[in-house]
Amino acid sequence: MRWGWVVCLAALLLPANAQQPLTVSAAVSLTDALQAIAAAYARAGGGAVRFNFAGSNVLARQLANGAPADLFISADEAQMAIAAGAGAIDTTSRINLLGNRLAVIVRRDSPTGSLIRRLDDLLRPEVKHLAVGDPAAVPAGVYARRWLEAAGVWSRLESKVVPVANVRAALAVVENGSAEAAIVYATDVALSSTAVSAFMVEGPNAPPIVYPAAIVAHSRQAEAARRFLSFLRGPEASSIFSRFGFLPLESAR
Repeated sequence: MRWGWVVCLAALLLPANAQQPLTVSAAVSLTDALQAIAAAYARAGGGAVRFNFAGSNVLARQLANGAPADLFISADEAQMAIAAGAGAIDTTSRINLLGNRLAVIVRRDSPTGSLIRRLDDLLRPEVKHLAVGDPAAVPAGVYARRWLEAAGVWSRLESKVVPVANVRAALAVVENGSAEAAIVYATDVALSSTAVSAFMVEGPNAPPIVYPAAIVAHSRQAEAARRFLSFLRGPEASSIFSRFGFLPLESAR
């Protein structure tokens, strides 16, 4: 029997009310926290959740082009607005879910990294490469550029900037020694055994970081998406988010 017939037969034999896994397109910086939350959700009887993790700009473009998903969680409001402008999300369901902070990271065993303790240290000649998510599109890179511009040093650092596909790629570039420093989310630093935080981005120039979430307009499981979104706002998920370093929004602003 051919596999195509097997798949079709299996589909016909499924109960009519069998729930398919919920599909969540989410910013890559949320990977570890959301996987832990999905496990808790399944234990609570909430059903299976599968994820499509990528840079928020990539996800917004996918949704605008009709990619199947039920829930979108972006790392910034701009990419959520792009998805909304394309009619890809249910704007009545949109909420601000989480906050985060930026951190400048270095490799733990790097001699150059030991010299970096504040923003001006990134201007040192020893720092030849500064990895960030693409500052023209990737939320972490957009936030990083906003901070550096507000601090008045972007024009002096721009030649050192190595734009990468997403914030996890920026982390990897420091871990493998290809860049002396990177600007990532504080939540990413805790996941690495090779990279460490040189300093946190704080003060009046630090950009407010907001993760909005919304149900996808063409979701086939809108009610299930609504239940999972409600779980994400509940105490168990909030505790998991906090364990991974994400912030309540009142702390992020």
